[in-house]
Amino acid sequence: MNSGTIKQLETKTLLLFFIPLGISASLVTLSHLIINSTLARAENSELIISSYAIAMSLFAITERLAVILRQTCSTLVRDKNSFKLMTHFAFYLIGGLLLISLAIAYTSLGDFIFLNVFGVKENMVTGIKEIYQVLIYVTIFSGLRCLCHGIIIFNRQTKWLTIGMVIRLIGMYLLSLYFIKSGNITAVSGAYIFLVGMIIECIISMIEALSLLKKMPVNSDLKIKSNRQIFRFYNPLMLSSFITVLIGPAINVFLGKTGNIELAIASYAIALGVTQLFISFFSYIHQIVINFYDEHENKIKRFSLIIGFIPFVIIAVFCFTEVGALFLRYVMGVDGRLLEESLKVLKIFLIMAIVFPFVDFFNGILMLHRQTKVTIVSQSTNLIITLIFLGLGVTYASEWNGAVGAFAQSIGILSELIVVSLIVNSIEKSKGRKSIFVLKRIGKENLETNK
Repeated sequence: MNSGTIKQLETKTLLLFFIPLGISASLVTLSHLIINSTLARAENSELIISSYAIAMSLFAITERLAVILRQTCSTLVRDKNSFKLMTHFAFYLIGGLLLISLAIAYTSLGDFIFLNVFGVKENMVTGIKEIYQVLIYVTIFSGLRCLCHGIIIFNRQTKWLTIGMVIRLIGMYLLSLYFIKSGNITAVSGAYIFLVGMIIECIISMIEALSLLKKMPVNSDLKIKSNRQIFRFYNPLMLSSFITVLIGPAINVFLGKTGNIELAIASYAIALGVTQLFISFFSYIHQIVINFYDEHENKIKRFSLIIGFIPFVIIAVFCFTEVGALFLRYVMGVDGRLLEESLKVLKIFLIMAIVFPFVDFFNGILMLHRQTKVTIVSQSTNLIITLIFLGLGVTYASEWNGAVGAFAQSIGILSELIVVSLIVNSIEKSKGRKSIFVLKRIGKENLETNK
């Protein structure tokens, strides 16, 4: 690496690439806040929000497997032929997920999962399955959207992710207003709002991706030649993501054993939604690593270090000033004991806020080196530690309610950071790079970092 190479990458270039990605990710979380704030205005809001949260936690497992198409496509697709292979792969994947979802939504399998795994009351099962029946279609449009996002990100036209999300939010908000003014708000209302928003974003992403695809070459030197190559990259991400998304349902299962199940699940869902609103902006740090780290290692290290602390500061202000209570009360419509519990849970999530950006940074390095199988180890650690602390919390501090889930999840992701950072440090050393733990002082240029 030489000085000329480093100077070619300006901070402005990074910001123009990263900020649209961050905004689009935050807007995704804002879309969930729109749904939760709509449901919070319904009668018996605690029951409705908890039912929707349980359906969403199971839906997240299948949808997550479709979302990985974004990273897979942005990393592997470099020409029209490789995109054709990726499209075939995506259709098989989405078809498989659709079959699984249909079995859960329309057979006794769903009853078994919600009653025996989630431990919900029998009178909640019918409502939860009705929500899930709508969410099935969200998976289809989400997968197609992420496939298109891969093309958009590779071509560095990230502004289109923001544009798509803004239009999606407008559609969701208008539908939300309809439900609020009609006064006919049920848990299924949230699923319909989600579905309409996903359809809108999918259409916009497809239009832009097809436009960019026309400008890409038919073949390239970095082309992929078979579905096997795609699966070799995708499979570890799939397995590790499956492990990760088990955390959400596991937390809801354990929260069902706390002192007040509806309050625990609802407060946890609201606090997690607010936390994700802020940390989601930084969930695309891995894309910065994939696209720039190889040639601009030191610049990306410094940039990631600076922005990594921002979500912690924002959420701290939100928790310890009146901003948080005002936002929950007047923006989300949360009040009373649900507001108090949600703020208590949000304070626990400060741990996750400071850890998450750096986990994403290290995962980006693993994707860059195509060592995605390593994520299975780090995220398995996350799941195991989370389950241990969930068990301890439910046994010895069940009165914490939603805070039990927040603390266990935060400690779990902290353990993931420790494991993945050690593994990445070993990989970097083996490739002749400087230890990943040795980050330069901000503002100091030292160009002799590689042998």
